Amino acid sequence: MTIESTRVKEFLNNNKEFQVYEKSVRRLDNSEWMIAKKGLDKVLIVKGDSELLNRLEGELVEDEIKIAPTNHENRLVLNDLFPFTKPRAFGNKVTTMGVGDRLGLASPGHIEVMRNRQVKPILAQQSIRELNLTSRTIYDVLDSAAYAAFQEGYTEGFGADGDHLKEKEDIKLALDAGMTMLTLDCSDHINNDVESYSSDELEEKYKAIPEDERQTFEDRYLNKTFDLNGLTITFSKEELMYNVLLYIDALKYMVLINEEFILPATQEIDFEISIDETETVTQPRSHFFVANELINQNVTVNSLAPRFIGEFQKGVDYMGDIEAFEKDLEKHALIAKHFDYKLSIHSGSDKFSAFPIIAKYTDGLFHLKTAGTNWLEAIRVLAKYNPSLFERMHKYAFENFHVAQAYYHITPDLDSIKPIEEMSAEEYPEYMNDRNARQVWHVTYGVLLTAKNEDGSSQFKEEFFESLIDLEDEYRESLVNHIGKHLDLLNIEER
Repeated sequence: MTIESTRVKEFLNNNKEFQVYEKSVRRLDNSEWMIAKKGLDKVLIVKGDSELLNRLEGELVEDEIKIAPTNHENRLVLNDLFPFTKPRAFGNKVTTMGVGDRLGLASPGHIEVMRNRQVKPILAQQSIRELNLTSRTIYDVLDSAAYAAFQEGYTEGFGADGDHLKEKEDIKLALDAGMTMLTLDCSDHINNDVESYSSDELEEKYKAIPEDERQTFEDRYLNKTFDLNGLTITFSKEELMYNVLLYIDALKYMVLINEEFILPATQEIDFEISIDETETVTQPRSHFFVANELINQNVTVNSLAPRFIGEFQKGVDYMGDIEAFEKDLEKHALIAKHFDYKLSIHSGSDKFSAFPIIAKYTDGLFHLKTAGTNWLEAIRVLAKYNPSLFERMHKYAFENFHVAQAYYHITPDLDSIKPIEEMSAEEYPEYMNDRNARQVWHVTYGVLLTAKNEDGSSQFKEEFFESLIDLEDEYRESLVNHIGKHLDLLNIEER
């Protein structure tokens, strides 16, 4: 849309420091709305009657024109008047892609690259770990996504994922805040010790389960063959005992969370089960066991994330035997189809060799999570356009890598990374093409964004954000190219 109000046009002509985002211009009844950039800040410019303007925090600069900050309170007004700025659930028949925006700056690029593709973006996607490491709140994450949708004139819907939540209080916080997807991380309730049990230990611990529960499991699985579109699954007594002991506590927790939070929720929720944050690879038989138990206990899930064979490490391509992965994923995809939910792929950033396989066996219907790759693209932009800041952050990241590594499972070869002293500034962006350097940068976002000088001031954060906001067009282009490569290899077609 173009600006219609003569008064707004005159105001902008007299105040050229406001740069309007053209796609944000909207009219509602007799009011006119838009987002503009002033320096490093974004604001809402609204023309309307006094009743409307009184709902917004901000400064009345002229009669019927208010400059409103893009804060949380004004976002709630935006949600009320423009429902497309509220996140929504998409169910299990729509391909979705989580694009965790750790900085609150990436969503415009994500919208641009996905708006004409057969996929829906989950723009707001943050775990408690990521919130803590970036000193953000769940409300800030939702605010950023809503304003991005308005800025880009994107009316076709986005999701918001309370990612990898474990504790009840965090789940309540996410749902109360308005998240429309919940990824339940069950790793604390999965008994990985089962892997080390001897046959005698396995039977001993299994017999400690109440007899009526054991009998139910045995009646349900022993001496039965399950045919899932050509995939045959059976359980020996030992295989059943293994899976019961591995998942029994996790299943009880899934049921509890469903009953306490998902079923009573006032908004629609895409409920995802995560059993991938564990060292135990999810065998197809185990995937079937978990899914079948959920069905038998009346828990409906929209997606489930198993732990695949090989390594899905952060920010780099799949590590492992790609042919073995293909055979494994085909089985998991058949199980997901049988139970009518989407297969979910976590740590999905940059798994370029795996993407065509995922697309093939899921028939293009899946959920894929990315996050850190968007931070890496921000660093790539910094390396190209602000090499001085990049160099200082690079040195700090490598000096403090041991701190960040505690939060993630990655295995970079630090000795193979070329010292920055041997690189010219023109070569700095190449660090983002080096597998090992990528992993170091990927996990050090927290230590970099929270680093302090001796006087307590931010060491990098303010300068980093100022630089990236100033380079928003370059960052958008970088994201469109990089996430676009993901979408192409995932065979996500244009609409």
